[in-house]
Amino acid sequence: MMHVAVAIVGFRNAEDVGRCLVALSRSTYSDFEVIVCENGGQDACRDLKAIAPASLKGGQQVRIVCPDGNRGFAGGVNLCISETPDADAWWVLNPDTEPHPDALAAKVRRLREGDCEAVGCTLYRANGRIQSVGGKWISWLARAESIGLGDSLEEVVDAEAVEREQRYLNGAAMLVSRRFVERVGLMREDYFLYCEEVEWCLRALDRGVKLGFAPDARVLHAQGTTTGAGEAASRRPRLPIYLSARNSLLLTRDLFPFRLPVAAPAAMLQLMVRYGRHGAWRQVGYAFSGLAAGLRNERDAPVWMGR
Repeated sequence: MMHVAVAIVGFRNAEDVGRCLVALSRSTYSDFEVIVCENGGQDACRDLKAIAPASLKGGQQVRIVCPDGNRGFAGGVNLCISETPDADAWWVLNPDTEPHPDALAAKVRRLREGDCEAVGCTLYRANGRIQSVGGKWISWLARAESIGLGDSLEEVVDAEAVEREQRYLNGAAMLVSRRFVERVGLMREDYFLYCEEVEWCLRALDRGVKLGFAPDARVLHAQGTTTGAGEAASRRPRLPIYLSARNSLLLTRDLFPFRLPVAAPAAMLQLMVRYGRHGAWRQVGYAFSGLAAGLRNERDAPVWMGR
């Protein structure tokens, strides 16, 4: 058996984590443990410990770790990995996800085929439409594109085509092997939130690591419950817009530096269209301030962000 550590990074969303743990308790794959990094401070940590069981019904251990301060998504994932050094693989799982019972088993089967070191899945929304089966990064535009976005969950997915096309796995539910971490390293913590899984996967591809896909691994994703990124455009808060825009340019700077002079204005135009067509001018301002921060090479948590 392959021992998997399920790594969940939460931020004051104990109810989401609770639902995710209930879903994990139904897993047909049993050789795993769960580690949750609560980034929301000691009060949030107490709230989470009050509802989280010490173990699931299959005997899998559930452990809560509470760092000093908000380490961001990447920092939380890295902490979970360092706290579970004996794992053979890590399933990075958002707290607002509910995996199907066979999801982990399907991912492990694909990983054990031996030709890839990370495995994506079919992420879908409550309306039965696919959010992502993988992703493409358009470097000249500094833009991520989700493969399968909007397709029906009942449509047959060509797994081989996805594996040929994808350049990154959605960070809401990605399984990475020990060899992946050893060859690629940990997530970049200076991104803090957004684009870190894209950079991780692009870095892996550059080092000859293949990304796999398990179509039968289905995971329901509420999307954006922690950050508000799932809100309508005109109600979307500053943080996810700012960091998504900023980090798209940081990723370009880090991996495709000579494309930055083209990617930066292209990203600006795309964001103007995305939010401007909804009359979300405040959000346009958030996006432009994020792009400016990316051009200035600002990293880590924004100085204005409340903790």
